[in-house]
Amino acid sequence: MTIQRRTIVHDGPGGSFEGVFAWDDAQTGPRPGILVIPNVFGQKEADNRKAEDLAALGYAAFACDVFGQGKRGEPGPDFARYMNEMNADRALLRDRLATSLSVLKAQDEVDADRTAAIGFCFGGKCVLDMARAGLETLGGVSFHGVYDRPDYATVEPIAMKLLVCHGWEDPLAPPATTVGLAQELTAAKADWQLHAYGHAGHAFTDESRRDATIPGVAYEPRADRRSWQAMRTFLDEIFA
Repeated sequence: MTIQRRTIVHDGPGGSFEGVFAWDDAQTGPRPGILVIPNVFGQKEADNRKAEDLAALGYAAFACDVFGQGKRGEPGPDFARYMNEMNADRALLRDRLATSLSVLKAQDEVDADRTAAIGFCFGGKCVLDMARAGLETLGGVSFHGVYDRPDYATVEPIAMKLLVCHGWEDPLAPPATTVGLAQELTAAKADWQLHAYGHAGHAFTDESRRDATIPGVAYEPRADRRSWQAMRTFLDEIFA
């Protein structure tokens, strides 16, 4: 088994975008494809490693870019600049996600009829928006996502199966907000699951947050391990 990478630069709404595609070259033929959607900082090495982890499980994965080539968040007072631009134009974000999904499906290693998406923090919100927009993929996993609804009309029923992995102490998604998401997905007739992890907050999969000083935003190894296993079970089910 040799996990390979290739950088993909592609056009999309508003400019050029740069992501990384990973696959196992010991496998032959198309396999299920996974879109990996980054957090507030945008496309980075941590996302590429997630794509490689998925490739090691037998998938092909594309760690995508929705901010634009060269647009990456950095620690500091303006760290959320590019995410805020997307939050202010959810329709543009939807269209960029649709383009990223199309790029994934176009790769020779991917079975275009068998795809899913996973996302972290802001990327978790993106997964939910893909479902709300009716983008054609079988399932999505939101890890410590943000749950606010977009300002455009959403589909009903939601066809995309969803797994929401949630830190119960997440300050960005308190209990009332989380219940609101459950009510929204139920009303939209989605096939959804919510896994809530005690003593976990926002960013519980982010190992760079081991020494975080922001209350409620920290790595939590048990939630990280359990949510990744839940994702594996979910993907096994939707691709069966």
